[in-house]
Amino acid sequence: MGEAVTRVVIADDHPVFRRGLKALLDGEDGLEVVGDAADGQEAVKVVLDLEPDVVVMDLHMPVLGGVEAAKQIREVLPDIGVLVLTMHEDDELVFAAMKAGARGYLVKTTDDDEIVRAVQAIGAGEAIFSATIAQRMMGYFTAISSSKAVLFPQLTDRERDVLELMASGLDNPSIAHRLSLSGKTVRNRVSAIFTKLQVADRAQAIVRAREAGLGSPS
Repeated sequence: MGEAVTRVVIADDHPVFRRGLKALLDGEDGLEVVGDAADGQEAVKVVLDLEPDVVVMDLHMPVLGGVEAAKQIREVLPDIGVLVLTMHEDDELVFAAMKAGARGYLVKTTDDDEIVRAVQAIGAGEAIFSATIAQRMMGYFTAISSSKAVLFPQLTDRERDVLELMASGLDNPSIAHRLSLSGKTVRNRVSAIFTKLQVADRAQAIVRAREAGLGSPS
């Protein structure tokens, strides 16, 4: 039996770039470009018709943007690999693409060999991001983790979990169920929270938590 072929669709509104990328990928063993599209709406149609393994998608395209196109595609074909290949790498676009289901994100200045490896990797079910994007993603999530860690440092991690669920409107039995704790343990945690935050009751604790960004009103 021959080598399995990864079938690819390219979606980009620049015809010269599409032709160049097609030539690059078709020149590699195990890759075959089976279709292309010049805008997001066309990309959705072509991909749903051809059901490729990977779609290489620009983000800024006419008619329908790449993020929305990726979202629509993955609603129907959840296993398809979406590789974003674009000139833009601001955080908002990166995370919008990830939320839409992209498994990879590269900028168009990436070396040809790296683009080929990314398509192959995503076709094999992996996720791949350029070094700069990966570094910024790590920085983003580290910042989120750090910002949460410094909230109410006088509380233990578990007490902070309880406070966040309180701030989200959960009562003690619901918190106990969510955290797999006994009712007595939750009551003790809540009492400790009141003492450490120097508040008189649950309402005051919830106000303090929400002011700090924990939880959300139910």
